[in-house]
Amino acid sequence: MQQQFSEILVSLNQFLPELTVIMTLLVCLILEIIIRKKSSVVSAVAIAGLLISAYFVYLQAGRQELLFSKMLVIDPYSVYFKFLFILSSVFIVLFFDLSKEIDSSTHSNEYTVLILSLVLGASLMSSSINMLMMYLSLELASLTSYILAGYTKKEKRSSEAAIKYIVYGAASSGIMLYGMTLLYGFTGSMNIYDISLFLSSESFSNPFIIVVILMIVAGMGYKISSVPFHFWTPDVYEGSPTPVTAFLAVTSSAAGFALMGRFFITAFASSFTIVGGYYQVIQSINWQEIIMVLSIASMIIGNFVAIWQKSMRRLLGYSSIAQTGYMLAGLLVANQLGITALLIYLGAYLFMNLGAFFATMMIVNRINSDNIEDMKGLAYRSPVVCTAMALFMLALAGIPATVGFIGKFYLVVALLQPGSGLIWFAIVLMLNSVVSLFFYFKVVKKMFLEKPEEENYSRIDFGFSYNIVLILLAVPTVLFGLYFTPIVKWAEASAVFFGIK
Repeated sequence: MQQQFSEILVSLNQFLPELTVIMTLLVCLILEIIIRKKSSVVSAVAIAGLLISAYFVYLQAGRQELLFSKMLVIDPYSVYFKFLFILSSVFIVLFFDLSKEIDSSTHSNEYTVLILSLVLGASLMSSSINMLMMYLSLELASLTSYILAGYTKKEKRSSEAAIKYIVYGAASSGIMLYGMTLLYGFTGSMNIYDISLFLSSESFSNPFIIVVILMIVAGMGYKISSVPFHFWTPDVYEGSPTPVTAFLAVTSSAAGFALMGRFFITAFASSFTIVGGYYQVIQSINWQEIIMVLSIASMIIGNFVAIWQKSMRRLLGYSSIAQTGYMLAGLLVANQLGITALLIYLGAYLFMNLGAFFATMMIVNRINSDNIEDMKGLAYRSPVVCTAMALFMLALAGIPATVGFIGKFYLVVALLQPGSGLIWFAIVLMLNSVVSLFFYFKVVKKMFLEKPEEENYSRIDFGFSYNIVLILLAVPTVLFGLYFTPIVKWAEASAVFFGIK
């Protein structure tokens, strides 16, 4: 008993980033009860708590340790994702503060508590090595997402989005849990390292394992918005407040990729030794073929359906589905370069996608519409915002000199490695990127190449706060596109899983 207590104390000492988020959450909850009205003080406390948590994450850099009886782990992979979650959440808090959609809601500062709850769930997802912990952390992040989706409850579209999200989420979560139960019954363990040892003890090909993988992928695929688990995405993105859609598109999706990457690379490893840059996976279990199908389907459906969209948020929803397809290619390769490419792309995705959503939010705040037709000639009225939007569209399309190009470049390089047999897949990825140019440039065309319908149009001034946040997102989008060494080095050092050498 005393030994277990000592182990818990040691684990708590290494659990400081998550404990900081929990304490900040409680402080924000108490301030909300005391203030009882919308106040930037609560947001400031939330941001301060996230930054303190980031400092404790920084102290974990380079370490590999087990926590809480092998339920969680600290390694470079989890540290990278925690930084990603914290940085994106700081921006999201600012989005909420500046959003008119949130101002018109009946709530005051509850969003800070919900954001922090999702950050906690996402952090646990990136560190979980036990299937029970994986499920609980995913549910913590998901339940928070459901509430945020319906945050503006007076809006019918928001309530509809939340209901659809809950229904799809409950179904996929239940399927995943059942799959995990079957895998536990087959292997006798919830720990993914023990599962790996059991499955690699003898070479076999069991259709049962493929069925289990499909069931587990249902839950993880729903979290990252991959086809065919994407049906909730466009409706939720269109109906929810713009800051919420940005949060789901970046933070929530990144958490899903963190969980998915660790599960497949670790649970189906034949050996924890890296040979020639490749993780040693069990050859008789064809999980990579499943990922390949999901990736291709997500790219094709996401890009081709986005072409016909008239709503900007709905367009970004289908764009996110296509971007998920690109990122799945990094997991498909199952080597260090592939995971490095995935991490680079997620880092790039943070800036360019948050930027696209923030520019959309600014426009919606002023013209009260996210219809692309209503953005006609907007560059004549607000050149700064439209130039930034054009930059983010170019980055999402993967145009050179933007961070999006660097992400796609490393994904293609990973696919083109000698002996991978995935040259055709790289061609599919590049062709889909060409298709995406059509709908990304459609937005730019409406803004810059068409004049406003009013003859005497007035300039739109968004204010200092909006422009600062926009610059904070636009500058890294270009900077890391031109000088990408720091993000590449960091991603290379983070493509390391606990116990895999």
